[in-house]
Order: sequence, then C-alpha cells, then structure tokens
Amino acid sequence: MLKIDKLNQFYGESHTLWDLELDVPQGKCTCVMGRNGVGKTTLMKCVMGEETVKSGSIEFAGDVELTKKKVEDRSRLGIGYVPQGRQIFPLLTVEENLRVGLAVRKDGSKKIPERIYELFPVLKEMKNRRGGDLSGGQQQQLAIGRALVIEPRLLILDEPGEGIQPNIVTQIGEVIRRLIEEDGLTVLLVEQKLPFARKFADHFAIMDRGRRVAGGEIGELSDQLIKKHLTV
Repeated sequence: MLKIDKLNQFYGESHTLWDLELDVPQGKCTCVMGRNGVGKTTLMKCVMGEETVKSGSIEFAGDVELTKKKVEDRSRLGIGYVPQGRQIFPLLTVEENLRVGLAVRKDGSKKIPERIYELFPVLKEMKNRRGGDLSGGQQQQLAIGRALVIEPRLLILDEPGEGIQPNIVTQIGEVIRRLIEEDGLTVLLVEQKLPFARKFADHFAIMDRGRRVAGGEIGELSDQLIKKHLTV
C-alpha cells in the first residue's frame, strides 16, 4: 500500500532522514518505533507533504508517487492522517469537526458516515459539544473519526495513545483492529508503548538517527532489539 525508498530529508543543514526505506503492506498495521527525536514524526509529515523531501520516493497504492502531489491531494487519494497532538478545532462542535473532512471526499457526499458513530459512540452522544470541552481521550477519538470521514485506504496515526487514559488507549487499539479486519484498512502507526504495539500491530519498523535499523513481523520484536534501540 505504501512503499518508501531511499528517502532523504533536511531541516536546514541538518540531515534528518537518511536513505530511509519502509514497506507498509495492505490490510495490516505497521508500527514505527524509536526513541524521541529519531525522525518518526518527520517521516509521517513527509508522507503527508507537510515536510519537503530532498530525494527518494513515496509510492502509494502501487502507482502514485506522493512526492509529486500537493498536500491537499493526498487526502483525496485516500490517506487519512491523525497528527501528534490531535489538532482538532476546539471552538467547533464534534459534528462540525467531523464535517471538515467531507470537503475532500471523492464522491462529494455531505453526510458523516454512520460507521464513525458505530466505532466511537461517544462522538454521537456529544456531537453538539465543542471539541475543546472534550477530554483528551474523547478528542483523540474525534481526531480519528475526522480522518475516517473520507473513508481512507490508508490511515496514519502519530502516537494516538499519548497523554490519554489507558482504557481509551485500549479502545483505540480495538478500533484499529476492527478497521483492518472488517474494512480492509491499512494502518501506519507511530507508537512508543510496547504493550500497545505488540497487541495491535502486525509489523514493526525501528528508526534510529533517521534510519530504519530493524523491522519485521511484530512477533520478531525481540528483547535484544528493544534494549538496543528503544529503552532509555
């Protein structure tokens, strides 16, 4: 579904991503892991066009070169994105936040898919409440729901469990599995929590200093790799 090849990115004179390669198989959850500051969020922003790529390719769905596409076109291609920090609109209601995503639907539909309320019942209960009045966990569910409004083929989540209560983190993990198993969605996930990754991801990729240094099926995530690349 997504193939990243020899990707290089710079912040000024600082070389942040080094010939990075990553394959995200269709209908699976791939978890990108690594210590703080290794380039995980930068990689997600490169996929979404929020950061400029110096060289390399990002191929989507087998035939679309994303590095040649505008930021707004990537959502229209079927890529949903939940950035770190959620970035909902605090003064808009839950329903208004969800409707924001309708603008990029290819079919022109103006109706929020009922599937979102099925996955996150709390959003239906609170659809008239302002986003800024929700708890952190509810805001994260809203951010994911907003990304799902476009009915994406690929969903990118940047640390969805950050700063929210454990029971909501578990619910989000269960929703990810439902989306994969019931809807055939492909998920690219950035996550630091090992128990979450091991329970809900299918594959992993570890980054260190802007490079992919290890990867495979989640069952291959050994204690040796964790000690070498993930422990602080």
